[in-house]
Amino acid sequence: MIRREIYRRLILIMLAVSIAGLFCCCWLALKNHVPEQMYVASQGEIPELFGKAYSWMISEKITELDNEEQTGDAKLPEDRNTAEEEEKKDGLGSSSAEEAQEEKTGGLEAASPLAAGDGNTPSAAGENRGIQGSLDRIGESYRVEYALFGKIPLAAMSVSVVSRAEVYAGGKPIGIYMETDGVMVVDTDQVTAVDGEEYAPAANILRSGDYIKAADGVALKNKEELIDCFNNCGGSDVVLDVTRNGEDIRLKVTPVQTGEHNYKAGVWVRNDTQGIGTLTYVEDSGRYGALGHGISDVDTGKLLRIKEGVLYDTDVISIVRGTQGSPGELAGIIHYSDGYAVGTIEKNQENGIYGQISGLPYFAADMKKYETAYRHEVEPGEASILCTVDGRCREYGIEIEEIRINGKDVNKGMVIRVTDEELLSLTGGIVQGMSGSPIIQNGRIVGAVTHVFVNDPTKGYGIFIENMLGQ
Repeated sequence: MIRREIYRRLILIMLAVSIAGLFCCCWLALKNHVPEQMYVASQGEIPELFGKAYSWMISEKITELDNEEQTGDAKLPEDRNTAEEEEKKDGLGSSSAEEAQEEKTGGLEAASPLAAGDGNTPSAAGENRGIQGSLDRIGESYRVEYALFGKIPLAAMSVSVVSRAEVYAGGKPIGIYMETDGVMVVDTDQVTAVDGEEYAPAANILRSGDYIKAADGVALKNKEELIDCFNNCGGSDVVLDVTRNGEDIRLKVTPVQTGEHNYKAGVWVRNDTQGIGTLTYVEDSGRYGALGHGISDVDTGKLLRIKEGVLYDTDVISIVRGTQGSPGELAGIIHYSDGYAVGTIEKNQENGIYGQISGLPYFAADMKKYETAYRHEVEPGEASILCTVDGRCREYGIEIEEIRINGKDVNKGMVIRVTDEELLSLTGGIVQGMSGSPIIQNGRIVGAVTHVFVNDPTKGYGIFIENMLGQ
């Protein structure tokens, strides 16, 4: 009897722990569904993040913030025109291991294509919320608090009312050339000295991802200048000014003699990269965004720190179709000359590359202007992408299958699938070089293509346009 009672209590404890664990998992899942910040267009509505199925469980309270409570983030970062007007007045997660096996980034590789209310209205999700009618005052902010069963705090979200931006949708192929901010260290290696022995002078001193800015006090323009410095050192120490993880440090390397007039430090370096991608959008000011993801070094996998770069006119001349397990690519000719330069590259960020287009009126003459959509306005269902695969920019049908409104990886806000038979026959789906192709839904630009699934080239990821604009 005693043993049976012990077993009964053990089972009850295990059941209680399981129920508590299940509750915590559900609570975390619901909490992670709520973003910290949301932007709503004037005359729009505060999005209902939880549908009617959750109305019995999750309640919400919407509070209008007064001027002192607002944080100053009322303007959506991408609302550049409004920001510029204010200045005149006042002076691109990581993937899970499973996803990493399923998809391949579209990153460029070197030399490859890369209702008015009282302002304090608690309600259940899915019910009519009186405060909606007041969302016509640009700059106003609201706080939305969610709770389980009206008692257990779940999460809170800030909502800012902003004006809706308009941009020219891209879809054009672009040639990309970028110089790194310093000479980037790819790896260290052994070298064979004149005495026949193997040495690794830079091992445990320089690291992959370091940027060498100067050697013996002389600023470096390219890797050739670094090689010359090593060759001229005569076997003495070379002092290197290095940027590592954003921190400036000074290191000392002693190259070894490998020939009559040759000295090597055993370090692999590069200082530029190039490839093909797709333009996503251009603003009235000429500012643009492209790719929808940053450009990372093919060897280190780290985002490149750039000094400067140029966009060039590009012609797509052939297509390598994507197949299961083998992503395809757009192959083209990049016209590397000043006469074919169409813009500058100023930023390389996790959510794309950014800069300034030259000669905007001519460049955008054949581009259509679209309103931008906010992420909560994107819906599962039919959409299209703009891309150039047969010599002209065209619209092809896709399906938005999944939306991750608060996903941790900014480049994977939605899962898309190509449905257009013509595009499937040409490319097999999404191929490298199509990164940045604008996604259009309900007459608005909602995002851009970023990745292709290796095991299914008809599918890939997209980034919300909200996460690209204003960089």
